[in-house]
Amino acid sequence: MLWFKSIGASGLLFLLWLWLFQTTEASVHDYNVEKFVSKGNAFVVHGGSEGIYSSVPNLTESPSYSSNTDSFIRFEKIVFRRPKEFSNFSSDPIHAIVFEVDDRELIGGSAYGGQRAICCTADLAKLGVCTQGQIIHRPSASNPGWPKVFSASFSIDEVDVALQSRSIPITKTGMYNVYFIHCEPNLKEITVEGKTIWKNPTGYLPGRMAPLMNFYGYMSLAFVLLGIFWFSQYARFWREVIPLQNCITLVITLGMLEMAFWYFDYAEFNETGVRPTGTTVWAVTFGTVKRTVARLVILIVSMGYGVVRPTLGGLTSKVLLLGGTFFLASEVLELVENVGAVSDFSGKARLFFVLPVAFLDAFFIVWIFTSLSATVNKLQARRLLAKLDIYRKFTNALAVTVVVSVGWTCYELYFKSTDVYNERWRNAWIIPAFWQVLSFSLLCIICVLWAPSQTSMRYAYSDDGEEFDKDATLTLIKPSPLLPKDVRSQPEVRPTLGNSELSNGEVVEDKTE
Repeated sequence: MLWFKSIGASGLLFLLWLWLFQTTEASVHDYNVEKFVSKGNAFVVHGGSEGIYSSVPNLTESPSYSSNTDSFIRFEKIVFRRPKEFSNFSSDPIHAIVFEVDDRELIGGSAYGGQRAICCTADLAKLGVCTQGQIIHRPSASNPGWPKVFSASFSIDEVDVALQSRSIPITKTGMYNVYFIHCEPNLKEITVEGKTIWKNPTGYLPGRMAPLMNFYGYMSLAFVLLGIFWFSQYARFWREVIPLQNCITLVITLGMLEMAFWYFDYAEFNETGVRPTGTTVWAVTFGTVKRTVARLVILIVSMGYGVVRPTLGGLTSKVLLLGGTFFLASEVLELVENVGAVSDFSGKARLFFVLPVAFLDAFFIVWIFTSLSATVNKLQARRLLAKLDIYRKFTNALAVTVVVSVGWTCYELYFKSTDVYNERWRNAWIIPAFWQVLSFSLLCIICVLWAPSQTSMRYAYSDDGEEFDKDATLTLIKPSPLLPKDVRSQPEVRPTLGNSELSNGEVVEDKTE
């Protein structure tokens, strides 16, 4: 018990230390010498995409300030810069445009049904719908005053120009986008610096991430309750603990740390608008270690380690290699996806990191069920009914988990493929949350099946124990009519025949036959 207390105290001190000395990265949407990219006939920098819940603006305050319960998008210190050698002419306006995703069709246009353009072309200018060299946008009928467009222009010999700082109140819930656009080919070398700050009524968390803070708070509580159950059983029957139960203890501890760090990460982000890099990295790392250890534990249990075989033999190196590869692939994926991420718009580059993890997960599943089949066959052959029963329940739980996982993966692919513009952002948090709930449910089932108890050792590998189980199971399946014969032929009648065996060779010979 002392080592449990020391581990708990060390863990609390570690959390406190990390909370006080964490590092941070950037602000909500930071632009550090971002270059414009050619898109059609325009040059574009994507400034961010976030789901924002509406709030009623406070008319008694200055437009440049907002209360804590207001939603807004604020432009701060936005500066456009161009090289000195390209400063010998005045430029067309450089635009900052803010629009809700439902108004995306109001940006750009085409002449006579041709290719859609963002900047006004000569043909469109002839139709009188826009001014050549300017971006095309029309006012929204359902949301008056939108899209919002602000501009700044270079004068002759001017190297940088600032966009006026301003705060845009959000009075309609939606997925909002910010783009910096210009139509001047001679300005293709310019860059943008500064930042935009996006705020929801409850804090700085993007709309898609906001529900996850409460979710991880509830998951932390769930892990605490599971830990109380598990550690109380562990303390009561510590003499009967088997190696598998130590592995489960490690998974529960890692799960507690993961959920706590994710909650701290989102809480800090929501409070300050700054994504804490240190907390995010530790949350990702603890989660990756937990998933890796959990998969390895399930695999070695499926192989019968500690149940029908004392060691893994030559498979140990292969199991460790698979676990190490999965850890590296998952760690890279999670770091790319979460560290410094402040936008609700996921990049296509993520697919490159998802494929290795998906392949390794599929390999785990095939190996686990192949090993489970072999282990169950061994248990049936040896008639170890107690172990066979728990393995059948374990197999059923895994099978249900895999079927649900495949179904949810198909739904996730459908959800993302049909939501190109993130219009269903308010429900997007359910996808990562479901995976956490599913893995936690499987962990709870495993904890119930292998909870420490007085009979824990009967599930451990032992030659004597297996023979005992075999004798016990044989008595359970004997037909009741044969019980009187068994009683009459019990070994305790042998002492009464001990003297006659020496003088009656026929009897002895008959018994040996």
